[in-house]
Amino acid sequence: MKTFLPFLLLSFTLGLTLTAAGPAGHDHATVYQCPMHPWIKSDKPGAKCTICGMELVAAPAGDSGATADPNLVTLTPASATVVGVRTVEARRGALVRTLRVNGIVDDDDTRHRILTARVPGRVEKLFVNYVGAEVREGEPLATIYSPMMLTAQRQYVERLRAGNTAFTASDRAAARERLLELGLTEEEVNILEHTLEPVAIVNVRAPMSGTVVARHVYEGQELNKDESSAETQLFEIGDFSSMWFMFDAYEPDLAWLRTGLSVEVTVASQPGRIYTAPIAFIDPNLDPMTRTAKVRVVLPNRDRALLHKQTGLARVRLEVPDVLIVPRSAVLQHGAEPIVFVEQTDRAYLARRVRPGRVGDQTVEIVDGLKEGDRVVTEGGLILDGQAQLARAAITGELPEHNHGAPAPAPAPVAAVDHGYEQLKALAFTAADAAALLAADDFTGYQKHLPAFRAALQAYLASSEDATRGPLGKFKDGLPDRADLRSARRDFEPLSTALADLAREHHLHHREGFHVFECPMAPVLGTGRWLSRGDQTRNPFFGSAMLECGEELK
Repeated sequence: MKTFLPFLLLSFTLGLTLTAAGPAGHDHATVYQCPMHPWIKSDKPGAKCTICGMELVAAPAGDSGATADPNLVTLTPASATVVGVRTVEARRGALVRTLRVNGIVDDDDTRHRILTARVPGRVEKLFVNYVGAEVREGEPLATIYSPMMLTAQRQYVERLRAGNTAFTASDRAAARERLLELGLTEEEVNILEHTLEPVAIVNVRAPMSGTVVARHVYEGQELNKDESSAETQLFEIGDFSSMWFMFDAYEPDLAWLRTGLSVEVTVASQPGRIYTAPIAFIDPNLDPMTRTAKVRVVLPNRDRALLHKQTGLARVRLEVPDVLIVPRSAVLQHGAEPIVFVEQTDRAYLARRVRPGRVGDQTVEIVDGLKEGDRVVTEGGLILDGQAQLARAAITGELPEHNHGAPAPAPAPVAAVDHGYEQLKALAFTAADAAALLAADDFTGYQKHLPAFRAALQAYLASSEDATRGPLGKFKDGLPDRADLRSARRDFEPLSTALADLAREHHLHHREGFHVFECPMAPVLGTGRWLSRGDQTRNPFFGSAMLECGEELK
């Protein structure tokens, strides 16, 4: 008998609706409807709603003859107060998004030099023997004793002394070029030409002003002893007067980024200080493994406060001017289709398919489906969506579509007429939006969203006795108002975990396109789960502190 109970409830619901929407000759009769589910109607006083059990109340005049539209939800004054619907106008304006990324502070590649020993020999003295030393162009860094250098200088001096009688000009030029090749400077060669006194010492000098970032030799070390071996590296010098901040940009972010966009960079070693500079370069080559491109920002560093290889956090303000935008909360994911609820008349809202474009921080671009001036629902939309689904099942007899791929067994459509499922789906969408706000550290937005979250929870718990006795029943008094983000997250975690498990049990992640994530370090339960509309890991239990902590459950 229990197997056919949902079918009997649906039949009774259809009977009430048909009675309320009877022939025009009976429009004068009083029609009673549910405050929370206005399509549940009857012409008998004292009847109760077949969904939530509330007593039906007299409907406003003119409602009884209305044509039933499964996409139109009309609320009574009482139900409008409970749902708390709010609307705003779709408008043209700037779509703004803030991109937050981590990166590395590195030195300027065009101002980085590696010094090598060009001759075999022995390090006699190091003038710079520690990393981090500041050097000026031309300053000596080390001296090398080299018999090969002594021999090359003697050969050049012999050619100078012999004059044109023994050696040609080309012979002298070749000997001079050999000295420059072995590491002497033009100035040192000129000194040799005047003194005619060969020496076995080679001075290694800084080719530019900068900071020593690496030292590879010690005093007394033999260099290039084996002539077949590669040249020995001595020092690396980088110019720290300006630094490169490098970060990875994912493919979807490249649609927003361009050179010249201002970037704000902060580093942990300088709390409160913000470096602002434009994007100088975007690498056109994507990394084949990570599918990211390198982005470069050149930061001034005259006071040497930025440290080589330290990590930094960057914020890029992205803006697209003059597009049609609505608040993000207005767009709902109805199965595989995004929809918005558009206000028609007083307390009447029509579900309309839209084609969203780029998503900003607070708003989303609408490419098709809306026009400027349409009033869209921004709060209470998830509950309206749940009501519309129930109305569609009651009016048309159609069951919600599923995304399982394989056809369901024959008995499944009858058993699937479970009004609690639609309430659970509405609650799941509300919880996913709450998780997104907590992940974004948006405590103010979460507080504004909390009434809709509570209403969706209560609507689900009122949908059936099974819901009340289920895993969410213990949260009927949960989600209290909190004064800080940390407390709100601790309240949210147990409810979110129980709801995510229940959603998986009912296959909402398959049927409605949800994504379920799990955090192995949740602060309350140890292991916590949450629902998300998107496929990126955005941890609501930690927010920006550990935003990508977790993995998706399949």
